[in-house]
Amino acid sequence: MLKEPFIMINFKTYKEGTGKNAENLVKKLSKIKGNIVFCPQIADLKCLRKYNVKLFAQHVDPIDFGKHTGWILPESLKEAGAIGTLINHSEHPLSFDDIKRCISACKRAKLISVVCSPNKKMSELVAKLNPDYIAIEPPELIETGIAVSQARPKLIYDSVAAIKKVSTDVKVICGAGITKGEDVKRALELGVVGVLVSSAILKAKNPENVLEDMVKNANFI
Repeated sequence: MLKEPFIMINFKTYKEGTGKNAENLVKKLSKIKGNIVFCPQIADLKCLRKYNVKLFAQHVDPIDFGKHTGWILPESLKEAGAIGTLINHSEHPLSFDDIKRCISACKRAKLISVVCSPNKKMSELVAKLNPDYIAIEPPELIETGIAVSQARPKLIYDSVAAIKKVSTDVKVICGAGITKGEDVKRALELGVVGVLVSSAILKAKNPENVLEDMVKNANFI
């Protein structure tokens, strides 16, 4: 499991987080002290592991070794340097059955699983599958600059409570629209153990300043 509270940065497929740019960004941000997880594109995992940072993949497929051309094998992510992976991000949604199979595949490969969920109902269902983390992320707030922790605090609070009723082992994080330290602080006050951010850092003129502000507020407890 990850040291908490943490900030997970999803590079998506932004130009600022692709290839050499991804490497330059990690060089800068890895100098900041804090519990930071980088989530680059899969093709960039191997070149980034030399910086001794925590790496997650953005996606995994529910497969085992064999005939699966073009699919993403959990064991290959592990070999490339990832310690975990996102599952069911709103930009790469999966069926519930595939989510279940992905979690199982991650356990097999000893990868940390973070399953993204848009609402309380889905979170309750996913909690029964016992992933390591559930990320509450209403897709309508992603990249709006309107933080879920500020705009929809009840969703986070109610989802955390609902998940804990199903399983006390599943940890909860949140994302969507988180842009500054105050958003992170508010999220932690609502009961999550980490946040998932992206454009606020990838698209910032000074990503180090943004991350430093978030780290500072993440450590208020």
